[in-house]
Amino acid sequence: MRFSFATRIIKLPCVVIAAMFACVLSAPALAQNAGQRPNVVLIVADDLGYRELGSFGQKLIRTPHLDGLAKQGMRLTQHYCGNAVCAPSRCVLMTGKHPGHAYVRSNKSTPPEGQWPIPDSEVTIAELLQKQGYVTGAFGKWGLGGPESSGRPLAQGFDRFFGYNCQGVAHSYYPAYLWDNDKHIALNNKPPIPGHASLAKDADPSNPRSYDAFKGQDYAPDRINEQVLAFVRANKDRPFFLYYPTIIPHVALHVPDEELKPYLALGWNDPPFTRGKGYGYTPHFTPRAAYAAMISRMDRNVGNVLKLLDELKLADNTIVIFSSDNGTTHLGEEVDYKFFASVGELRGLKGSLYEGGVRVPTLVRYPGRVAAGSSSDRVSGFEDWLPTLLEIAGSTDALPANIDGISLAPTLLGQQQEPRPLLYREFPSYGGQQTIRVGDWKAVRQNMTKGNLDIELYNMADDIGEQDNVAAQHSDIVERLAKLMAQEHTPSETFPLKPLD
Repeated sequence: MRFSFATRIIKLPCVVIAAMFACVLSAPALAQNAGQRPNVVLIVADDLGYRELGSFGQKLIRTPHLDGLAKQGMRLTQHYCGNAVCAPSRCVLMTGKHPGHAYVRSNKSTPPEGQWPIPDSEVTIAELLQKQGYVTGAFGKWGLGGPESSGRPLAQGFDRFFGYNCQGVAHSYYPAYLWDNDKHIALNNKPPIPGHASLAKDADPSNPRSYDAFKGQDYAPDRINEQVLAFVRANKDRPFFLYYPTIIPHVALHVPDEELKPYLALGWNDPPFTRGKGYGYTPHFTPRAAYAAMISRMDRNVGNVLKLLDELKLADNTIVIFSSDNGTTHLGEEVDYKFFASVGELRGLKGSLYEGGVRVPTLVRYPGRVAAGSSSDRVSGFEDWLPTLLEIAGSTDALPANIDGISLAPTLLGQQQEPRPLLYREFPSYGGQQTIRVGDWKAVRQNMTKGNLDIELYNMADDIGEQDNVAAQHSDIVERLAKLMAQEHTPSETFPLKPLD
């Protein structure tokens, strides 16, 4: 059963209602003044793990610009992406609806190019900000509808789009083309490098020259970054919403050779990834160095944006948000998440609703409003950015009635904000999964497609690694959370959560 946003407020405890009113009252403090709406820069990494930034504990990968961003703003240490893989996570981000209500709930391709589209009836952040006078641009990986579908970026509120429409095409960093609005723009990769390939049968895996076949000339992330900067320059005199879903560090392991040099100099034990049999991406002679180098390249591209904001004197009136669409990839032979301690003490990787798959490193900078060097452990999620950004734009009256997000404005301003009543996630793939978090309690269901409805229960205050299932000791809590999970799940014909649907 669905409830409107207004109905949900009535049903929530008084402390939560008070927090929501505090959000409304805080709007003037967020915006400089009614005539100068702040710019919004929303950067989303692809498959970046919770501990893969220096500001979140990374020891081996260099991320100086993002670490600087953390020092200038706030770290959100209990922030959850929309879902465990790309498309459904981005759907939550764009529409403000959690996965039990969101239209797209899993990856689903629509050949020859694109993913299952969000329909015209869905309202995105971009559409809402566009109506408030923002110029809107998306640069990077889309994944919410093919080039001719209702879900294409230009039909979902974006004035400008440059990048990959399709997640599958984005597996290659050296593709034949990118999308420039609704047209192809050719890249100088002759031939283009596939995202999935193997070494030649007669190739020597110990010879670094055997891997030259997987190196291109025209690195797509750099092309995308150029267009990001051009968008900022072109719109410096008007409020803009810049959505920058970079494809880094999603595999394949593709990165220019010059980026490898600082990591090769460290002398890591770095055996080649040769792919071998089964599903995989392209081989790399030094996969650990390549993965680290890709993240550093992303960090540099983010630094380019931050530098330009300073040069154009826009930084003080721009909120910058950085996060990741899900956790570190589950393909451990290519990405050595243990070597990098990519999720640290968390359990699970991409594709899992355990913490490592959905808790993501998140940074927010808004000079003069978000305290420098601060952090918050308040539970929040991708669905919260839609109401938060509308509040920052001074447009809370434009909030859709059926969203699940709750504005983070009080938290960002350093004010007391009541805990989130609940945070719900479901994922019909990877065995079928469902989870809900209320306070420190987290209920998890796994292997639902096999008919399993048993609930695991974890106390996140004592057991962040989800190692001690205490369901047997707290049957009353399990029962209460099971009822809440049933309440938050709306059946989907396209993405059924079996055996519930």
